[in-house]
Amino acid sequence: MEIITSISQIPKIRNRPQRTLSLPEFQRYSRQLILPEVGRPGQENLVNSSVLVVGCGGLGCPVIQYLAAAGVGAFGLVDNDVVDTSNIQRQILHMESDSGKLKVLSAAETIKNLNSSASVYLFNLTIDSSNALEIVSQFDLVVDCTDNVATRYLLNDACFLQKNGRIPLVSGAALRWDGQITVYKEDSCCYRCVHPNPPAPESVTNCSDGGVIGAVCGVVGSIQATEALKILAGIENSLCGNMIIYDGLRASTRTIRLRPKRPDCKLCGERKEIKELVDYVQFCGMSANDKDKNLDLLADNERINVTDVSSLKKQSAIIVDVRPEVQFKICSLPQTFNLPLKKIKKNPDLLSDLIKEQNASEVVFLCRKGNDSQTATVFWKDFTKESIKARDIKGGLYAWQEQIDSSFPLY
Repeated sequence: MEIITSISQIPKIRNRPQRTLSLPEFQRYSRQLILPEVGRPGQENLVNSSVLVVGCGGLGCPVIQYLAAAGVGAFGLVDNDVVDTSNIQRQILHMESDSGKLKVLSAAETIKNLNSSASVYLFNLTIDSSNALEIVSQFDLVVDCTDNVATRYLLNDACFLQKNGRIPLVSGAALRWDGQITVYKEDSCCYRCVHPNPPAPESVTNCSDGGVIGAVCGVVGSIQATEALKILAGIENSLCGNMIIYDGLRASTRTIRLRPKRPDCKLCGERKEIKELVDYVQFCGMSANDKDKNLDLLADNERINVTDVSSLKKQSAIIVDVRPEVQFKICSLPQTFNLPLKKIKKNPDLLSDLIKEQNASEVVFLCRKGNDSQTATVFWKDFTKESIKARDIKGGLYAWQEQIDSSFPLY
């Protein structure tokens, strides 16, 4: 299995020699073969097909496993991350022993253990406007398992702008207890028809900040795999033009009809203004991954290091932890007050009252990694007319654990 790290290494995958089923494969895939919708033609379509899975995380894991088990002949795996122990809760093809291993390599080993005849191509790189068209062109179908906005636009455009015709795109998303799945292909609307403009960066939450139930990723990924199998096998009935919305907390599933193509869509509309890939990080105003973003909103004199926290008591300062209550109950520093950022923004008087109750001359904001605390500082300075000094603790609780107390639990 070759690890591909640059566009110059991309092999020719899509037009491989076609083959028929081998004798052992008739029994191996017998449960699919006897389905009228699949049969021998459908199964031979699968073993001769190729799929690009972008993202080997919570959604990619079930997609990869089910497609490999079903007999898909060639895989392209795109991910430039390594396995972390925090992944294992939902990324179920990675084991504890895989910690620190490239995700594409861990996923490839699973594919080979499930289906030794499958070809696997490992793209240990960031897919972007410089390489997406070439990578996507080598596969029959793309499954978007990245769950970040910039890459959604990128893959949507790259699939549509192919010289030899639009490549089907199976898209999924999972956050907290909820999931969404849809398919963009042929004459259907595209992602830009549904979302002409990207959302405001501050309104986007990733799994690290918002949380996710691993089994929800499994549900969404399994439906993505089902849609991919139908398309690759040549089954016409697909989710194209519709979206499944799954609510795991309420155990409900509904299917909604997506709008038809927008005549004014810049990609697939009448004018087709977009003819090449753009800078999607700039277009969306956010990074092309679902990692935590590091904000830089404050000057150095508006921030303090964790090593200086102990001196705050002498300065009549209070530390306000702006994390949600559920996170504050997981772990917290002593003598801190919990007032979530959302509550401060909704009702700033809550913080004013706390400052007066504690007779504080300064408020210092704290959060998990030093992002929401900066946002709180900026908000409070813009809002308050009082001469109360406001700063934040640089690096938050992660810095506390790293520099002060290594036994402090992180999550």
